[in-house]
Amino acid sequence: MASTVTPSKKSPEETLHTTPSRPGYGQLLRTRGAWTFLLPGFAARQPFAMLTISIVLLVQHTTGSYGVAGAAAAVTGVSMALFAPYSGRLADRFGQRAVLLPGVLVHAASGLALTVLALSDAPLWALFAAAVPTGASVPQIGPMVRARWGVKLGGSPLMSTAAAFESVTDELTFVLGPLLATALCTGVGPATGLVTESALTLVGGLLFAAQKGTQPRVGGDGGGSHARVEHVPALRVPGVRVLAVIFLGIGSVFGGMQVSLAAFTESIGEPGMNGVLYGVFAAGNMLSGLACGAIAWKAAPQRRLLVGYTALALTASGLWAAHSVLVLAGLGLLVGMCIAPALVTGYTLVEDLVPAGARTEAFTWLTGAVALGQAAAVTVAGQLEDRFWDGAGFLVPMGGTVLALAVLVALRSRLATPVRGRTVARGVGHRTPATVD
Repeated sequence: MASTVTPSKKSPEETLHTTPSRPGYGQLLRTRGAWTFLLPGFAARQPFAMLTISIVLLVQHTTGSYGVAGAAAAVTGVSMALFAPYSGRLADRFGQRAVLLPGVLVHAASGLALTVLALSDAPLWALFAAAVPTGASVPQIGPMVRARWGVKLGGSPLMSTAAAFESVTDELTFVLGPLLATALCTGVGPATGLVTESALTLVGGLLFAAQKGTQPRVGGDGGGSHARVEHVPALRVPGVRVLAVIFLGIGSVFGGMQVSLAAFTESIGEPGMNGVLYGVFAAGNMLSGLACGAIAWKAAPQRRLLVGYTALALTASGLWAAHSVLVLAGLGLLVGMCIAPALVTGYTLVEDLVPAGARTEAFTWLTGAVALGQAAAVTVAGQLEDRFWDGAGFLVPMGGTVLALAVLVALRSRLATPVRGRTVARGVGHRTPATVD
């Protein structure tokens, strides 16, 4: 005889799957145990938004060249992009704490070494040598937080809300981070931005690593099942490869904006406006991210991604023509508002495309793609700013998003997810079949 479970006996996770109300931020934030990783996670990811701009401002101050500054920042970004997926894979296999503890120590030490070398007028090769471990050891807090949401929510409709919430959190850091780094570098000293970034990474990372109770179970499926999960590299999933290219284009926007805004504000004699303009850009991203999580979407995520990315490419294509602070602020706001839908939808698709045992790795491939696109963008934009007119670097976001849009249009069928309402084996890796509501 089947036993009856009363509503009062249901866990918060079970309630998430059966509630008839529309998913929202209030319901998300009432998830039991969520705040134990959200608050330290926010503190730990804050320095990431300070890293690139701190390196650019420090190296440009000591060398006088945006090209050299962009190259040093690019080495950091490439190093992060190459090592981040391996960090995610190790976190899936051995636990987030095991990866975070040594990582934040290496990052703090290498960041301080890079600062000393830059202030000592060290040769470029020495800056590059210090930039490699600085980028390789960047803690992947965002993917780790997203993986913890997966543990808490499973296949709940709140996963889309969680993806939007994480995008908003990321962009809040990109509002505060560049403002803080710019204020420190221009108001206190060119080295204080990178020194502060290293210190915050160490403290925030250790606090996040201390939250052992919410990290995904090592070797499990991330959702409470005890079935054995065969680990399949996330990049073997075709949809992840497509999303990685899409996120490369998003990275080109971040990198191109950072260098070009710094050069533009320097050319008009208002270097302090750099953080303000970049903050406006990030604020647009944050606001649209909030909207994405509050809307009950009826359109398929693949369609939303295509529409949103088209809007991003169109708005980014107008940046190079802006020649005033007000126009650039307005365009930057629009570009930022177009980025969040693409990020939110991309991260949401990972939930359906990738088995839980490889999800942290998949998230790090996407964040690594953003970092790689950003690294390439700061290099190319820095060269364009040095060799051509002020604002030439804004051509980089246009080129990066247009090329990524072409890939999305051509390969969008690879983003197909399981049909709702059927019992399916989600992703690859021989997962236990799960009913999709």
